[in-house]
Amino acid sequence: MRKVKVAVIGAGTAGLTAYRAALKHTDSVLLIDSGPLGTTCARVGCMPSKLLIAAAEAAWHMRHAPLFGVSAKQIEIDGQQVMQRVRQLRDRFVRKVIEGMDSIPEENMLHEAVRFKSDHLLETTSGEVIEAERVVIATGSRPAVPDLLKSAGNRLLLNDDLFELEDLPQSVAVFGPGVIGLELGQALHRLGVRVRMFGLGGAVGPIGDEQVRKAALECFSEEFPLDADAWVSEIQETDAGVHVTFTGPNGQSTTETFDYLLAATGRRPNVDQLGLENTNLECDTQGIPVFDPDTLQCSVSHIFIAGDANNYLPLLHEAADEGDIAGRNAALLPDVKP
Repeated sequence: MRKVKVAVIGAGTAGLTAYRAALKHTDSVLLIDSGPLGTTCARVGCMPSKLLIAAAEAAWHMRHAPLFGVSAKQIEIDGQQVMQRVRQLRDRFVRKVIEGMDSIPEENMLHEAVRFKSDHLLETTSGEVIEAERVVIATGSRPAVPDLLKSAGNRLLLNDDLFELEDLPQSVAVFGPGVIGLELGQALHRLGVRVRMFGLGGAVGPIGDEQVRKAALECFSEEFPLDADAWVSEIQETDAGVHVTFTGPNGQSTTETFDYLLAATGRRPNVDQLGLENTNLECDTQGIPVFDPDTLQCSVSHIFIAGDANNYLPLLHEAADEGDIAGRNAALLPDVKP
């Protein structure tokens, strides 16, 4: 049986930062991740999305150049070149992350999935048992797709898939006007893709103020159709694309066909396969361990949870900060500081 002082489950932004923070206080740290490596942000998140947005911004500024007495005449967008650049730079970012992990000693890295056998015991898929004095859960998240959207079949895109397209599609139905849906939908629209966006309950991004939300809805709707509280009755995959049947602004049932359906309907923490039921952790109604947001400490005092896995503030810089706090507190337990 392998024994370690701190086991960090997950080698994304939060996990890598937690590993390095713990390593400042103890040499006995094990970083566990079955892959793929490279962090969510670099592979499928904020980095490739900002590359797409940069291309969209370039097109937008060219269209508005006449305001300054500058004419770009005819604007041409080469979808293949746009997506090729996104993938090339995305791959470079991922390589840099992985190269940064080369300094981690092999004995401090485990390339397998693990589950809790008890509060202190972890078991790998190959049957190895690891006894950990302290544990940091930093397993990240994955896209959450409602059953209705799965009817799009092979025409269903997740933000994880979008950047693998070799060319810009002609049309996309975007479901979910949250941060991811808004930025990707607007970028695609500005790159010449026909976009229609569907929401539920009237939410627009994370905006809570009603007047600001209303203004944002009007602003986005000037660019592309956005129904923040849509009634969609049917989604069907066809040879021509994906049919979406919805109630239009006139109250009539309307069917439109799109090349793809992009599900930007949120993400779910990767904690459901960790065997948490074998621990004494207190979990909320969604199965996520209850924790102190200032210290990242869970109800079982030697277990901490950081990054997207805790579903608190799923942003890159927050994941890095949380990883630093969790790694430090795990290594120096019981000296836990906010």
